[in-house]
Amino acid sequence: MPELRPFERLGAHPLANGGVRFSVWAPNARAVSVIGDFNHWDAAHGRLHCEGSSGTWSGEFAHAKLGDRYKFQIVSADGRVLPQKADPYARAAEMRPSNASVVAPLPTKRKLPADRAARNQRDAPISIYEVHATSWKRHPDGRFYDWDELAATLPDYVADLGFTHIELLPISEYPFDGSWGYQNLGLFAPTARLGSADALQRFIDACHAKGLGVIVDWVPAHFPTDAHGLAQFNGEALYEHADPREGFHRDWSTLIYNFGRFEVRDFLVSSALYWTERFAIDGLRVDAVASMLYRDYSRNEGEWIPNHDGGRENYEAIALLKRMNEVIGIECPGAITLAEESTSFPKVSAPTYDGGLGFHFKWNMGWMNDTLSYMKEDPVHRKFHHHKMTFGLVYAFSENFVLPLSHDEVVHGKGSILGRMPGDDWQRFANLRAYYGYMWAHPGKKLLFMGQEFGQSNEWNHESELPWRESSEASHAGVSALVRDLNRFYAENRAMHVLDCDARGFEWIAVDDADQSMLSWIRRDENDNEVIAVCNFTPVPRDSYRLGVGVSSQWREVLNTDAKKYGGSGVGNADRAIAAERIASHGKPFSIAVAVPPLATIYLVRL
Repeated sequence: MPELRPFERLGAHPLANGGVRFSVWAPNARAVSVIGDFNHWDAAHGRLHCEGSSGTWSGEFAHAKLGDRYKFQIVSADGRVLPQKADPYARAAEMRPSNASVVAPLPTKRKLPADRAARNQRDAPISIYEVHATSWKRHPDGRFYDWDELAATLPDYVADLGFTHIELLPISEYPFDGSWGYQNLGLFAPTARLGSADALQRFIDACHAKGLGVIVDWVPAHFPTDAHGLAQFNGEALYEHADPREGFHRDWSTLIYNFGRFEVRDFLVSSALYWTERFAIDGLRVDAVASMLYRDYSRNEGEWIPNHDGGRENYEAIALLKRMNEVIGIECPGAITLAEESTSFPKVSAPTYDGGLGFHFKWNMGWMNDTLSYMKEDPVHRKFHHHKMTFGLVYAFSENFVLPLSHDEVVHGKGSILGRMPGDDWQRFANLRAYYGYMWAHPGKKLLFMGQEFGQSNEWNHESELPWRESSEASHAGVSALVRDLNRFYAENRAMHVLDCDARGFEWIAVDDADQSMLSWIRRDENDNEVIAVCNFTPVPRDSYRLGVGVSSQWREVLNTDAKKYGGSGVGNADRAIAAERIASHGKPFSIAVAVPPLATIYLVRL
């Protein structure tokens, strides 16, 4: 039988009458001891007892207490004394480069606030601010802000910009700063870089108090090979596969969990449940899902082992993901899961009872790649790449999509999002603003990595804080003002979000005006309220651009990325009403003629 919460049994558990009970899973070990501050790190005074055939070793130690450091000393079946191991179920750890586990209390269960659950659904406006917590802001001497310092600053900042959710890059314990948390070894321990579990809970409470949801990145795809971690935990492959064709990621030089072993499945699923129910987080974003789904991921022929049907799908990983999503759905109502999945694997965001993986949302990596590729082009060449801005609508409603401009797009020499834009300074900012206007009107939830809300000039550097001085400069401040207005317009207008994941909420007006690099479409809610979005991806203003509309009506411009307050030239339709004329266009009996600024997106609403 699967075990939902092995973290309640394994690990270090303070006892009511004093002392601590330690338990660790190490089948086939010849001997296991716990060593720590309470026994002078002496294995002879920390011997654990094997509990039958379960492979679990346990013992109680009266002198152990909260805050004590500890590790496990394991003797393998062949008599080798292994490197000292951190506790896989530890709830706290030392600050790197030290790596001992720390005795900590088990956090109590915390329910997701009722109003938050409603804000996580597919018909809600979801606009996510992605954060690497240790490089958002730092002290002048380079020290990280801790959770309490972040709680005093970050929620206010994000709420003021109109985002609905904060997404944190992995916050469980990890040994190497340069992995950004994606190579973690403490799947139950908030990283010591930021403070205690209690402080993390206070941070989440502060976010909820501002109406913000909290999503945490969770990594079941791989783990690092550090000697103190899970690798060869009891002298043999235990958490990982023994065969490197199944158990080693060459892309990251990390190990792959043995998803077919029920103890490993329970370990991973319970970790997902632990973060969700013990910290009242709103959701888990699961990293590198594509690498889990396929046995031949990033492998050549002969370098992978087919499944029992001879295929490439990883049935065990698929079963794990389905179970994780089902457990979160049952145990944590209202919480959501999001998949970073870069292939066309079917039904990622469909329920498991309908043959899906059970995620609520999927990152739209294809949309991101296509549109950024288009925006890099000189406007004179964009007409030859027009399809990159329209192709996403071919499959936009096949999944519940999030449109991600994430941390991965501003590292490894890619530059910043602003840095991809062509032209002089004015044109680069105009391109960026036009692109954001396009993105916020495109079907799908939104995600923007920190720094891109003010158009950071250089690519992200995890070793320092964001270049906050830029945020006060006029052009960058204009980008922030636009993001704020886009978020608020998106949230306040149901036509912009309620049918984000439903084809009824979208209709092209002009999809094929490649020669002018123009796009126009309608966003619509369930009551047929409409918003028209028009994009001009050339530096040529269109003084009287005609758009087909279905009824005799009047329209008004409500957002213009070329407005002077954003740093634009101020071309547009001001506050004038734009009356429909009985001139057929785009298959409609009426049409309106609008001024569309250069390198800009405008929104229109019907009066």
